[in-house]
Amino acid sequence: MNILEKIVIDKKNEIFLKKKFISIEDLEDFKLFNLQTISLKDNINNSDYGIIAEFKRRSPSKSIINQNSNVQDVAMGYMNAGASGMSTLTNQKYFGGSLEDLLLAKSSCNLPILRKDFIIDEYQIYEAKAYGADIVLLIAAILSVDKLKYLAKKAKELRLEVLLEVHNIDEINLYSNDSVDIIGVNNRDLKTFKTSIDISKKLFPHISNDYMKISESGISKISSIRELKEIGYDGFLIGENFMKNENPGKMANNFINSLKI
Repeated sequence: MNILEKIVIDKKNEIFLKKKFISIEDLEDFKLFNLQTISLKDNINNSDYGIIAEFKRRSPSKSIINQNSNVQDVAMGYMNAGASGMSTLTNQKYFGGSLEDLLLAKSSCNLPILRKDFIIDEYQIYEAKAYGADIVLLIAAILSVDKLKYLAKKAKELRLEVLLEVHNIDEINLYSNDSVDIIGVNNRDLKTFKTSIDISKKLFPHISNDYMKISESGISKISSIRELKEIGYDGFLIGENFMKNENPGKMANNFINSLKI
């Protein structure tokens, strides 16, 4: 059993327990549930590089990345740095995140907030809306084609944008649908957790122009951004490169300013 399979099993158990205490109807009563969302697509379209900066404490591949930075300071730092959006990990066991991080990120900046988690149930879509997310991540590798289409449609019904994460050509061809706003190519092999931007280069020609395109994971060099931007990518999700610094916001600011030179 690989790490991705373990994460999904744990997530199923987590959702089963959560439903016993907080129902979807309860989530619909949350104060933020009816809050108007902010479009990540619009922000990226209005940006030169479309940097989506991520808050991530740890990962299965790197263990501890940053346990000292708090969400509020990082969110404000990313906003002031000129990021187009903020990705927030909400998986606790493997990434040290929480829904509270999502809530704090939303309350600390006016960036569109991506809930990044292993979403396998519509319950998590309602959670995302209730805790302030503007966009949700759906991972092709852990969902059937029908389930992903259903979850994407549900997200759109709740006025959330949808980022579809793919890893190969088959996923692009099978999982793209009308409810998807952005297709993100993950440069990380979810089985080995190794990264290479060559994955983004290889898959770009296979993505329809109907979708905004972003490259995710393993991006740490200005040259990589320029190279992928030249190919045609609209945005870039960067986490570890910022979070490994004691001041992620400052690191993001320096990185984004370097892109302008």
